[in-house]
Amino acid sequence: MFIEPNINNERRGWIEVICGSMFSGKTEELIRRLKRARIANLSVEIFKPSMDIRFHEKNIVSHDENAIPSIPVGHSTEILPLAKSVDVVGIDEAQFFDNQLPETCDQLASGGTRVIVAGLDMDFSANPFGQMPNLLAKADYITKLHAICVRCGNIANYSYRKSGDDAQLLLGEKDLYEPRCRNCYFKGETLL
Repeated sequence: MFIEPNINNERRGWIEVICGSMFSGKTEELIRRLKRARIANLSVEIFKPSMDIRFHEKNIVSHDENAIPSIPVGHSTEILPLAKSVDVVGIDEAQFFDNQLPETCDQLASGGTRVIVAGLDMDFSANPFGQMPNLLAKADYITKLHAICVRCGNIANYSYRKSGDDAQLLLGEKDLYEPRCRNCYFKGETLL
């Protein structure tokens, strides 16, 4: 990613969005970028929705078990006072946040903060998920990651739900979801 040199020595903010299906490495990439920001001696704050306690109550944890401490918040507006004068803000599981998240990210970026957001771009029904479409529209940089289809080995872009539950929000991991390519997702066949 090319970043313009800052000749006026003023802080410039922007929004980066990391998206993709489940098991595509979104959280792993978010953690990698945040660790690199810390290596550069930038101040970093990390947030996740308080409802997501699948791996840990406070830490953001990837499927590869890499972890980084975060602050669980119930509403995206709680981020603003906690991120004052921070160089970089990381936000994981953005699809679970409320509809104020895009505005919160805008305010942070306009104030000179680099905002890195990770989340599912589609739900299990292959529909846009939560505020991710709005974040993608506002993003200065977008990274779309792909998993590997468990059925055929092709690139997977879909999160296939193995249970019959039709609620949009159903927290789970490999017990409930698997990555699938377009063809295998729309065939809808279960693994034998």
